[in-house]
Amino acid sequence: MQKRKKILAGVLAGTLALSACPFALAASYNDSSVTGGSEEWQAWVSEWESVATDYTKVSLTPGADETQLNFAWYSKSEDGKAATPVVHFGTDKDNLTAFTGTSGQVDTSLTDGVAYDYNHVVVTGLEPNTTYYYTVEKNGVQTEVQEYKTGSFESVKILYVGDPQIGASKGQTQGSDTLKADSGAANTAARNDAFAWNRTLEIASAQNPDLNFVISAGDQVNKTGQAKEEEYAGYLSASVLSGLPVATTIGNHDSLNPDYTYHFNNPNTTGYGETEAGGDYYYSYGSGLFIVLNTNNYNVAEHEKTIQEAVASDPDAAWRVVTIHQDIYGTGLDHSDTDGMILRTQLTPIFDEYDIDVVLQGHDHTYSRSKLLYGDGQTHGTYEFRLNEDGSDYDWDNAYNTQTDEKIPLYPEEGDTAGTAAHDAFQADNGCYTIEDTTGNTVVNPKGALYMTANSASGSKFYELIAAQQDYIAARSQNWLPSYSVIEMDEDSFSIVTYQVTAEGKTEAIDDAFTIQKSAADQNDQTAEADVATLAAGGETYYRLRDVAASVNGSDSQFNVAWNDGVVVTTGAAYTDAVPAAAPTAGAAASLTLTVDGESVTTDAMLADGNYYVTASFLATLSVSLGA
Repeated sequence: MQKRKKILAGVLAGTLALSACPFALAASYNDSSVTGGSEEWQAWVSEWESVATDYTKVSLTPGADETQLNFAWYSKSEDGKAATPVVHFGTDKDNLTAFTGTSGQVDTSLTDGVAYDYNHVVVTGLEPNTTYYYTVEKNGVQTEVQEYKTGSFESVKILYVGDPQIGASKGQTQGSDTLKADSGAANTAARNDAFAWNRTLEIASAQNPDLNFVISAGDQVNKTGQAKEEEYAGYLSASVLSGLPVATTIGNHDSLNPDYTYHFNNPNTTGYGETEAGGDYYYSYGSGLFIVLNTNNYNVAEHEKTIQEAVASDPDAAWRVVTIHQDIYGTGLDHSDTDGMILRTQLTPIFDEYDIDVVLQGHDHTYSRSKLLYGDGQTHGTYEFRLNEDGSDYDWDNAYNTQTDEKIPLYPEEGDTAGTAAHDAFQADNGCYTIEDTTGNTVVNPKGALYMTANSASGSKFYELIAAQQDYIAARSQNWLPSYSVIEMDEDSFSIVTYQVTAEGKTEAIDDAFTIQKSAADQNDQTAEADVATLAAGGETYYRLRDVAASVNGSDSQFNVAWNDGVVVTTGAAYTDAVPAAAPTAGAAASLTLTVDGESVTTDAMLADGNYYVTASFLATLSVSLGA
């Protein structure tokens, strides 16, 4: 999350001067000596210096699917010795199998001039409900044996957290002192936030010992364009993380440095949506397809390509879950009416098109759950943030219309009539959604997507709720306490419930569980019928385009196929022509150039008896998936 806006700061200053507002609770909590108990806290203080200067902690990340596990770690460069990216892994701790990966040099400007190598390894062949053991090599020397347990691959439990943002409590009052912003091991904020982050993970995992993995919605650290490896050291020092992988998201505070790419070995990286920290990626786990977008890059066309690639890789996934950092439907004072809107007009129709079920967000340092939302079918403007002059951070005070290059002040000065008009037009343009008419906390086969926003999991920083709750928000909370959500997912059900952690270490639900159920009649799971004619060539299956169009007629993914000096596809329209009577046994390879909604598209195809057959990956671009 970015720094507080100047208007908000003025409001809070007045509030603090008038009364003992809820920020007093936040300050008390962030004083980790209060929340952790003196013995535990004193032990952490005494070891912090060694923790903060150890950049070689191992991070685990979900692999491309549930049978894989990704590793990343630093090793200090040594003269005459090459890095050894090797993980020893298996069920017998005395007979582990070696998996070898890749290594590279860490930018020494991030590590106070000391040379490190990063190591990335992928372990394969994991089975459900199995206990494994592993060590990693640091310059040929194996670490101590660690334990890793898989859970069920059919009924999956996920911990969802927002903004640990280790180091973000700098400048905040902690008891009678103000935290220092010093770098290195003296960074008091990083010390306190890392302690609180570890505490939340320990409490959450103790209550949910069957967790499969964690989803973090971004801002693992606070650095924002500065070398602060001790913040990553504090983040990765959490004891739970030695046996629990985290699917991280790039937040605005992670975005401007390459060390994110060193510390996290993400699967299926696409090369789209990149900043200095990396870009988009995706993975499958159980019945879910998980797509992670780096929305600090505002090229939404690239994010759509990632979604297309992900859907084509697992078209039959029961659930499509997207994680982004920026909360395009949030309720925090700092973001929901400003930068939370930057991506809303662009992403909402894309999430609709690809039948995204759930969007997990961070950034807002408040908790919220949306109603079920989908687009309004209208054309809206496109917006972005741009970097400031020195490139060290984003210019948070202004948005830009990418079509007109108009600069839009998000906090227009009094008397700035032109700026105020531009701001008001920007606000109005973001009413680009429709609220689905549902009741209760269990919905069946909804049309809209659920948008969740996670509060800070460490309590390093909190924001106020916007004064007037938006119409798209179903529930929200700001109790100035760290929170986390637990997701339970199987083929038919996706359920989420959220808890806060009190200063005494107790957990309290802050919202009712919300459940989405799918039935066999779910028209949003657009799966073509099995009677589609096919041809096989070069190991690829091709599907007769007219058969597919007829198969999804009447669904949300329907499309028409016509001939007008070439193949013309119109999405959203019913198929009106005849279906070919017979399926040939062979066809000829062809490069098909067709028109899709007025745009020329070229794809590999097969031609047989005057009809074209196309691949599943092309059909995925039309929001059609193919059943087994």
